[in-house]
Amino acid sequence: MTRRHLGFLGACIGALAATPGHAAADVTADVAATLERHGIQEHASPVREDALWRKPRKVLLLQYGIRSGELEDFRAVAGDANVAVANDFRSAVAAAADADVIIGSNPEICDARIVDNAKQLRWLASLSAGVENCMELPAVKARSLMMTNMRGVDSPVIAEHAIALMLALAHGLDRFAVDTSQGVWSRGTAARVPLQFLEGKTLLVSGLGGIGTEVARRAHGLGMKVVATRVGGTGKPDFVSHVGQPDELLTLARSADVVVSAVPLTPQTTDLYNREFFAVLKPTAFFINVARGGSVVTEALMAALNEGRLAGAGLDVVDPEPLPPNHPLWKSPRILMTPHISGWSDLPGEARWTIAIENLRRYVAGGKMLNMVDLARGF
Repeated sequence: MTRRHLGFLGACIGALAATPGHAAADVTADVAATLERHGIQEHASPVREDALWRKPRKVLLLQYGIRSGELEDFRAVAGDANVAVANDFRSAVAAAADADVIIGSNPEICDARIVDNAKQLRWLASLSAGVENCMELPAVKARSLMMTNMRGVDSPVIAEHAIALMLALAHGLDRFAVDTSQGVWSRGTAARVPLQFLEGKTLLVSGLGGIGTEVARRAHGLGMKVVATRVGGTGKPDFVSHVGQPDELLTLARSADVVVSAVPLTPQTTDLYNREFFAVLKPTAFFINVARGGSVVTEALMAALNEGRLAGAGLDVVDPEPLPPNHPLWKSPRILMTPHISGWSDLPGEARWTIAIENLRRYVAGGKMLNMVDLARGF
């Protein structure tokens, strides 16, 4: 969807019943396709039923978290609300004082100084998926603020990154990259690294949400057997053999050749991958984490790698983050790290803006919101 489509969204979709036609229908179809492609979830109840809701009087865009040129698109769907822009942190704190809605990216949108000063705030709209730092703000839960996020938007590219880390470890590319950097042609390196063929092997997705489902889809395409854990819910995708509850994690991990963590960071998932978890893994297994570093007990991971009880780890996230240069994890064998960039790609990211603008349109109309965060569950 082009930026012009997004600007057209407010002009057409808000008055769709009064202005029928091909253009409005096309925009509606684009929005529907975006929501379906990324598995965006609609809340069961319209927001007008929330006691805190009212038609917004002021919408604040954190411009240092929003692309330039999007202002007109948000104004087109904001109704009578004043749409203000904060270009830096100081102006964001001041402008938040009378804002009903704040839209921006992490970590700025979850800064306590902004949220605490926003006395009229009803809705925090994060342009990022992870909002665990928002969960830590007393003002969020004390005031029962509504929060939405962008879970699902970056799932396909993050899933590709997880698969890339898995394949790199299975084929020893971490070791061959070192040889390449040193100008060494050595088949001896291959002899020292037990290369693995993944077809027919078992991949465990820990957290079958948006990212986990995309990982499972790709692993199945490689001919792997996929099992998963997920909080609640019924049913499963055709490409997943078994979906268990979180308490089945250790049982499923025992037979897994690859474990991919895609769980959000909550009190229940903090330190989830501890010494007990790594003790049940096969010594030939790989552990991949593209979710949150806080779910892993770093010392337990290092011990498993250093003692040869784990074949390798591919990490886009770590704890602490960023990892200090002198941290011993850098020295562990078969460790492949990327600096929390699994969501980056050459894609234009129009889906993010489509969802943000559509959500503002729905909020103004008192409709059913997209990607609501459950404050009790933390995601």
